[in-house]
Amino acid sequence: MDMKKKILVLGGTGYLGQHLLVRFSEEIKHQQQKYELAFTHYSTPPQSLLNEISPSIAFHVDLQTGQGLDSIATTFGQPDVIVNCAALSVPRVCETDPTAAMAINVPSSVVKWLSNFGDSVLLIHLSTDQEVAIHTFLGGVKSCRPAFVSVYEGAKSFYKEEDEAFPVNVYGKSKVAAEQFISANCSNYAILRSSIIYGPQTISPIVKSLPIQWIDSVLLKGAEVEFFHDEFRCPVFVKDVVDVILTLSKKWISDKEQMKLLLNVGGPDRLSRLQMAEAVATVKGYDTSLLKPVSASSVNRGVNSPADISMDISKLSQTLGIKPTPYLDGVRLTLDATAHS
Repeated sequence: MDMKKKILVLGGTGYLGQHLLVRFSEEIKHQQQKYELAFTHYSTPPQSLLNEISPSIAFHVDLQTGQGLDSIATTFGQPDVIVNCAALSVPRVCETDPTAAMAINVPSSVVKWLSNFGDSVLLIHLSTDQEVAIHTFLGGVKSCRPAFVSVYEGAKSFYKEEDEAFPVNVYGKSKVAAEQFISANCSNYAILRSSIIYGPQTISPIVKSLPIQWIDSVLLKGAEVEFFHDEFRCPVFVKDVVDVILTLSKKWISDKEQMKLLLNVGGPDRLSRLQMAEAVATVKGYDTSLLKPVSASSVNRGVNSPADISMDISKLSQTLGIKPTPYLDGVRLTLDATAHS
């Protein structure tokens, strides 16, 4: 009889973590794969999530210190795949507490714990091109003023994985440090540089605003909104990120071949924030004259932001055969899910 493979998700109560746990749980329930599932949390996991992904085991872990990791091996056993979705990802928090940012975002305690298992575990680590948007409202006119962080410099378009990283703030520096630490100390890893992740809300709704839902909510009010027309990203549908993680997990479990991989995981479209909003307006039938283009250079957001960190995702397609969802299709799927929730 085949032994069930053990999947551990670090940061399972976050946005990507919840979507990932639900997808693994669906595979278990449909008997597509023989998995045992566990996840870590820092705050109390919501009951709605626990109900949805039962059976699974939740572990309280402090990733700064590593406290709680040993209990996983004792109770759950040695994982086959660990997916690290945990991060301190608010740029201003990282700037004010760089020690905590480095301690959480550079998974040294996890990698040290992994060393107990030799080379039999795959670590899938979520890195970034940028991940966080901070929305502010200025002068009585609603404005979308995203403050982005990056491992790329932003001086050209369609960055490749081998392009040199130029982090512009503490969060970006912590993510680059994490990549370097993992590649130097792990036998098997896949580092995924995700772009803006968008998609439906989670089983247990998260507190932070989600990109598509936020744009929809402000346009619904019928007031003018300002969006940057000269910062470019490759937003990626959350279910595509989940597909990448599942594909890598299955590949590792079936092949057990050494894996040292760095992948850009972005969507297929290079878009400004204005173009992102235009797609939402198109799908929902909002008046596009409400969208007012502004230059990112006209605003001091307190966090440096590269102009263009669009991603070349050809390696993703070549390596895993995955073609991410076009942005407009992803917007439709997101808004459909919101309407039916």
